Amino acid sequence: MADTIPIAQFLARAGNVPVVDVRSPSEFGQGHIPGALNVPLFDDEERTVVGTRYKKINREAATLSALEFAGRKLAPIAREGGRIAGANRELLVHCWRGGMRSKSMAWLFETLGIRCSVLEGGYKAYRRYLRETLATPFRFIVIGGKTGSGKTALLHHLRQKGEQVADLERLAGHKGSAFGSLGEAGQPTTEQFENDLHRDLSRLDRTRVIWIEDESRSIGRCVIPEEIYFQMMGAEVLFLDIPREERARYLVEHYASYDAGLLKSCILKIEKKLGGTRTQEALDAIDRKDFFLAVMISLQYYDKSYLYSLEKNHGKYRVIPSNTVDTAINYELIRSSMKMKHERTKE
Repeated sequence: MADTIPIAQFLARAGNVPVVDVRSPSEFGQGHIPGALNVPLFDDEERTVVGTRYKKINREAATLSALEFAGRKLAPIAREGGRIAGANRELLVHCWRGGMRSKSMAWLFETLGIRCSVLEGGYKAYRRYLRETLATPFRFIVIGGKTGSGKTALLHHLRQKGEQVADLERLAGHKGSAFGSLGEAGQPTTEQFENDLHRDLSRLDRTRVIWIEDESRSIGRCVIPEEIYFQMMGAEVLFLDIPREERARYLVEHYASYDAGLLKSCILKIEKKLGGTRTQEALDAIDRKDFFLAVMISLQYYDKSYLYSLEKNHGKYRVIPSNTVDTAINYELIRSSMKMKHERTKE
């Protein structure tokens, strides 16, 4: 009979043993343990039928329906479990609450000689554990800067230098502004964003500094978990203050190659903020391929909006003046600033 193990042990073993999520495809799509593979016992329609009969009739009626649905596909499911288990012949299995679905699937896999462990409390326990873990303290330092300051590139540079980094925009599949979806493959659900963020933070040493980019609560349609967002609001902020013209040139370099229609649609997303006249000027500039002017117009709104958010959310922040978006130079400016602070603290 399969072992039932708690979530911490389950996740610790997940690095070496395949995780099989036996929930329905829509449940899995809404959010799943990173790296898990979906081998559903029921499809979405079947799950609805079983659940409805359990609520409106009784457990026996629901169980009989479940057996009817599962009976005709046990062999294909077993083969898939065997393929995933591979030569080590071991699987970690979970459903929503750690009940009938996961235990039934574990029994099926074990008939093929696959050793299985079932997650106690299921995916629900994982989500509860996630919330508890995210609420524990992290040593964040926030990289701030107006749009076009190259903050994400600076995070990548910090990682290359051996620093710990949490890249929220990578996980969200969005760069945060009206232009943030350009070049991205699409966004996960907020639930999956939280799951992926939990995975990344769990891999870091929380006794060391973790660098993170200043963000609004929402990155596209993904919402930063409040446990992390509130910590970001209370963390030290280093504000890179770079001239607008320099940032505009940086943005033109990264966005001018996109289709003019896509760029216009992004401008129209902030039309109410820009105003009708300025919006039309930006659209006309794109038609003339004067991307620099279009960006400069857009930054008038973004700069004002960011400074308002900076004051509202952080209050105190350390300004680091820079004349460039060059990541190597700004990395050295940050290092110098941190060194000066350390020396003042020692005094």
